[in-house]
Amino acid sequence: MPSALLIGFNPNTAIMSRQLQAHRTVGVCKNVWIEFTQLAADYKAVNLGQGFPDFSPPKFVQEAFCEAVSGGHQMHQYTRAFGHPPLVNILAKFFSKIVGHEIDPFEDVLVTVGAYQALFCTFQALIDEGDEVIIVEPFFDCYQPMVKMTGGKAVYVPLRPVEGSTAPSSGDWVLSAEELAGKFTPRTKAIVINTPNNPLGKVYKTEELQMIADLCIKHDVLCVSDEVYEWLTYDGNKHVKIASLPGMWERTITIGSAGKTFSATGWKVGWVISSGNIIQHMKTIHQNCVYHCPTAAQEAVARGFEREYELFGTPESYFQQLPAMLQQKRGKLASCLESVGLRPVVPEGGYFMIADISSLKVDVNDQSTEGEPTDFRFAKWLTKEKGLATIPVSAFYSPEHSKEFEKYIRFCFIKEDSTLNAAVDILRKWSQTQ
Repeated sequence: MPSALLIGFNPNTAIMSRQLQAHRTVGVCKNVWIEFTQLAADYKAVNLGQGFPDFSPPKFVQEAFCEAVSGGHQMHQYTRAFGHPPLVNILAKFFSKIVGHEIDPFEDVLVTVGAYQALFCTFQALIDEGDEVIIVEPFFDCYQPMVKMTGGKAVYVPLRPVEGSTAPSSGDWVLSAEELAGKFTPRTKAIVINTPNNPLGKVYKTEELQMIADLCIKHDVLCVSDEVYEWLTYDGNKHVKIASLPGMWERTITIGSAGKTFSATGWKVGWVISSGNIIQHMKTIHQNCVYHCPTAAQEAVARGFEREYELFGTPESYFQQLPAMLQQKRGKLASCLESVGLRPVVPEGGYFMIADISSLKVDVNDQSTEGEPTDFRFAKWLTKEKGLATIPVSAFYSPEHSKEFEKYIRFCFIKEDSTLNAAVDILRKWSQTQ
């Protein structure tokens, strides 16, 4: 006979009498990528929104992956938890030359499930309740919720365009030294920078990094440097690692990504490089989180870096070929945007381009988006009505600054020419009806 307590019980509607959700996750459930990826899929739009290539990685890493998965039982089993030995060895060897510091492969490198998990481990391991983290805007949107979930407080300082530029470039967007200095307090634990920047494409110059480094040293603050687009720079701009500056190796956490490096975002292989006394705390989070990363993917990435180490600086290097190809795509997209009345900000690096939409007269006339920021409404209208997916740039800003930057949308140009041509065709047909 069923218990009287169970009569009328519906397990699908039962809830706890106390709060189910952890307080640290309140307010971080909204995600621009989930929303706009679904929208693009629903409307079968040409997708210049999400930042992934619609072409395959180079053949040498594809072949390395195939060889790995057919190379014996060990490639299908656990490897070293903190990074496959061949991968951490080549990462240490490769980046020691660039940073100017001898990197210990087993103490100073942690391999993660993409740069996303690298960032998660960083904040969980190093940020405590009440700590302040300065985030330079625009920023990749996961920084803020990751800081919030540690109990830390995000403090924002925006890059702003210099007035009067006749040919807008991401290099025209700068930090105010005075404004940045004013954000440091006794509670500041870290600053987060992203160079080349997503979505802007800014590549920080040495003097800009030195200004940040001086403040970090003065206030005894860590620097989290997200450098996933490090190989993608244009027009002679050079990526400089802030960890290479005097006094910064000991306090910099450098984030890298094989997905961005080898155009293989689905492999989800990332890494953190820092001094061993910092990495040891991140290992604690890693071993109690994912513990281990896929062996075969790490093996393939290791072989990719071994090849690039031998070819570094030569025309055969993928690190030379990919930016050369993307520079042409960048030019194609910029010319198209200009021709239809948009004002692109030409990126110095990365594979995104933002464009000023304020000169366009568009009646979005969509009650479902009423009350949303201008760029959100425009991006949704462009997807639904014209079949072209982009991302609103205010999503990369804090609530206190987002209003200043609602006039921009972001395009991704690491796409096949056929995809870019389809986007160009949509924009030109639209402009002819204006």
